[in-house]
Amino acid sequence: MTVEEVRNLAAAIRIEIGKAVVGQEETVELMLVALFSGGHILLEGLPGTAKTLLARSFAAVVGLDFGRIQFTPDLMPGDIIGANLFNFQTSTFTLTRGPIFTDLLLADEINRAPPKTQAALLEAMQERTVTIDGDSLELGARFMVVATQNPIEQQGVYPLPEAQLDRFLFKQTVEYPSATEERRIIATHGARQSTMSPADWGVERKADAATITAAVETVAGVRLVDEVIDYITALIRGTRDVADLESGASPRAGAMLAGAARARAAIDGRDFVIPDDVKHLAPALLRHRLILSPAAEIDGRAIEDVVTGIIETIEAPR
Repeated sequence: MTVEEVRNLAAAIRIEIGKAVVGQEETVELMLVALFSGGHILLEGLPGTAKTLLARSFAAVVGLDFGRIQFTPDLMPGDIIGANLFNFQTSTFTLTRGPIFTDLLLADEINRAPPKTQAALLEAMQERTVTIDGDSLELGARFMVVATQNPIEQQGVYPLPEAQLDRFLFKQTVEYPSATEERRIIATHGARQSTMSPADWGVERKADAATITAAVETVAGVRLVDEVIDYITALIRGTRDVADLESGASPRAGAMLAGAARARAAIDGRDFVIPDDVKHLAPALLRHRLILSPAAEIDGRAIEDVVTGIIETIEAPR
């Protein structure tokens, strides 16, 4: 597959998702980048902003099996990964696989579950394997987590630990639609049932396993010149010497940013990364990895402002 074909594929995917989801072009782009670079994405938004419909539509268009877990305070790790259950008829243990055994997993309201349950996703997100009673089981090569969390409801929330957050390639804030988009939503969705599937909206599959694998291989071959590598290095290291931050980005963040920039370049039809790819993706990649210092929190500093300041401070190559 050529980068031109990757661009055409991405364009076709956007068109199909647009049949069911109004707006959210930036979120769709980040999901495409995550898919082609093997990453996961965390969506933070208010209820009713079509996060679930977007995830379902995305999975349907790119040919991924879809699974959903509603995270609750009483959810246990076994409810996610599965367990060996005793069969009284055969007097043997039988493996019952959990809902994590899918291609695209929607982890809905992930911060509603306690840390022990959240940790069940760590191995899956990093290694694409799960361990049940000492046995390691493979997940699919295309396994992808789309997690959601609600920024308003704070009661009963367990903040995601740093190790969990670092596994997500991006954190995207899903905002309210514009006035024009909201009018379209009311006009097109107002007479429809909320339980309608993507297929009911005319969404068609535009890819399969072989297509996605070919696109991923093409992305891996996108060129990353030394000047852009130096720029990524400067951005990541620049997060570690900021007075307003308790901690900066890890080396993993730099490697992820390089892979994501390759994917964005291919989606744009290029076989080389430009600094604008890095600059465009940096906010979504950094905002959940940086922790404000206590003094900055007291002063009311916003992490978005700090991230923007870091990006503007580091000069991009020309």
